[in-house]
Amino acid sequence: MTGQAGGPDPDPQTDISVGLGDWTPELLGEGQVLSVVSAPYPALSRAGAQVDPTAEETVRLAADLIATMRVSPGCVGLAAPQVGVGAQVFAVDVTGHAKAVTVHGTFVLCNARVVEATRWKAGREGCMSVPDLTGDVKRASRLVVEGELPGSGKYVRLVTDGFEARALQHEIDHCAGLLFLDRVAGAHAIYQRKVYL
Repeated sequence: MTGQAGGPDPDPQTDISVGLGDWTPELLGEGQVLSVVSAPYPALSRAGAQVDPTAEETVRLAADLIATMRVSPGCVGLAAPQVGVGAQVFAVDVTGHAKAVTVHGTFVLCNARVVEATRWKAGREGCMSVPDLTGDVKRASRLVVEGELPGSGKYVRLVTDGFEARALQHEIDHCAGLLFLDRVAGAHAIYQRKVYL
């Protein structure tokens, strides 16, 4: 997917809303479940293109990401490169996760960027696109992210912490062509994923 962002950078004093407002995933319509690709699939190692959040293909992709995330056990986030699409779009939902503190529910952001990151902590991460490994990654546990909502194109600022902050950073990395393996301290911080029968 190619295209430009939904317009010039917003004036942070007037054009950015804090939180999701009245946006809900239902506004996107019903999505289709897509196949998740695994490393070394090329889209996973390339920065995604900025998108027009109001374009039909962006709205459809956002709905597909949510549909795919919802049928994938344990999945708390999914980015467009993970379904083979080189675009800066991702879905997150940490609802019900034992480590979640702040929870914004199910949402999708386009063209997201971190504007503040503090309180760095190491934590274990896994990824559907790296199915056999986990790793210890140092991430900010308090985060401020800005992005655009698919459908409306509205600029939003999300303030979050803990597990949701980690999930957001993980998905923003995917949109930049990075895997969690690119963030680990070294080979000593990578582990075989445990399989429970």
